[in-house]
Amino acid sequence: MTRSIPYWHVDAFASATFGGNQAAVMMLDQWLPDDVLQRIGEENNFAETAFLVRDETGAADWELRWFTPTVEVVLCGHATLASGHVLLDPANGFDCGEQVRFRTRKSGILEVRRDGDLLALSLPALASELDPHEELLDVLGAPGTVYQCLNKEQETAIVLYESEAAVRALAPDFARLKDINLMVIATAPGCATDIVSRVFVSAYGIDEDSVTGSAHAALTPFWADRLGRSTFTAHQASARGGDLTLRLEGERAWLGGPCVTVVEGKFYLTG
Repeated sequence: MTRSIPYWHVDAFASATFGGNQAAVMMLDQWLPDDVLQRIGEENNFAETAFLVRDETGAADWELRWFTPTVEVVLCGHATLASGHVLLDPANGFDCGEQVRFRTRKSGILEVRRDGDLLALSLPALASELDPHEELLDVLGAPGTVYQCLNKEQETAIVLYESEAAVRALAPDFARLKDINLMVIATAPGCATDIVSRVFVSAYGIDEDSVTGSAHAALTPFWADRLGRSTFTAHQASARGGDLTLRLEGERAWLGGPCVTVVEGKFYLTG
């Protein structure tokens, strides 16, 4: 038996093809077994594949889950923005209006809405506190100041550096980093933007992520406190790179940016 699944390949936080972070967005009639979802994530081989099913509870419009090539993750920003991009494009026929809400298993209700020519994504703001981690600094290969998220389900560390040059110069030992079960965010004041970052997620099968929404859910309150304002700009200095606008609004981090559709078609599941 062959089953076809609607499929979009989206570059999130990108204004043109080949930028930002790649995500697959796939619409399901009902949930497939977890092992099948994981194998699809492996087959797509993007940082994340987003799977959506219509939400029948009334709490949101869609249920949403995310899979890397190796694991299911608790929160993924760029694939959520990509999902909103697909659903809010009138050409795709979903008739969602100006905003769409997603019910997730461990990160609550997430929202994507139109914001002029951009999209805005609402994520829970992730607070952090000083928590030294000498092994992590050794693996990164440069001294910095380590903070870890208070929400331990997020398994996230922020490493603060003095300059953008220091962040760009990092050359982590990825073989050792795989054994540290953290999303690692290296960050500093930026040159062309207010802040800059790089994100390493070797423990989840991705050595360096391109543009990471969930990382900026942690960076938004972190830098709002240090900059003394709630709105600022960010650049993730990966090979593909991406720019974001960030805004702290209560306990929510709002991330702004564009998306582009690269491929639209069907994923064929046989057997």
